[in-house]
Amino acid sequence: MFLHTHPYPPFLFHRATKMIVGTLPPPRFTQGELKPGDVNFCYGSRDGQLWRILDTIFDLNLSYETSEKAIEERKQFLHERGIAICDIVASARRQKVDASDLGMKDIELRDIVGYLREYPNINTLLFTGGNSANGPEYLFRKQIKEQGLRLKAVVTEVPRIHEFQLDLPRRTIRTVSLTAPSGAANRAVGSMEAYKAIKAIRPDFNTFDFRVMQYKSFF
Repeated sequence: MFLHTHPYPPFLFHRATKMIVGTLPPPRFTQGELKPGDVNFCYGSRDGQLWRILDTIFDLNLSYETSEKAIEERKQFLHERGIAICDIVASARRQKVDASDLGMKDIELRDIVGYLREYPNINTLLFTGGNSANGPEYLFRKQIKEQGLRLKAVVTEVPRIHEFQLDLPRRTIRTVSLTAPSGAANRAVGSMEAYKAIKAIRPDFNTFDFRVMQYKSFF
C-alpha cells in the first residue's frame, strides 16, 4: 500500500487567530512530482480552489506556478490575516494512489488540540470539508472524543458551525465546516437549496461563486 505522508509541516505562528484544517494534499505532492501550475505549499494543487477563492475575495493577484514567489505570496497573506494552516492527517495508507479522503486507511493524526494549547490566540478552526467519513471535521470529532471534549452545534445549516470549550479558564473554540474547495464537492454544492435558489435568479452563478460567497464570511 502507498504511504501517503503530509509533505508540509503545520504553518503556525503566535499571532494567528484562525486555523485552516484539511486532510492531505494529492499524493503527487508527497512524491515530489508536481504538475505545471502547482504551488509547492499547502493547498497548492492547480486543481484545488482554496487559493483561487481567497484570491477572488481579497483581490490578491496571486501567482499560480511552482516558484518561491508563489509560496511567499501565500505566506505573506496568511501572516497579514492571522491565518494558520494545520491539516489534521499526518499520514495514511492507500490501496489506490489518489486524493480521496474515503480511501485513507491506518490514519495517523496530528494533535490539533495540542497545537491549540500551544497557540492560544487561535479561536476558530476552518475545516475544508464536513463530517463525512474521513473528512476533517469527522477526524477532529474522533480526536477530541478521546479527550472528553465534544462539539456543540451553533448553526446546523451548511456551513455548519460548532463550538467547544478547552481547558480552564474556559476558552471557546469555534469550528466552521466549509464546503470543500475541490471539484469533487461540486455535485454536493449543486444539490444545495441555497445554491439552487441563487442559480434560479442568476443563471451564470456557479459552484465556484457559491464557495466565494460562503468563504467570504469566515476569512
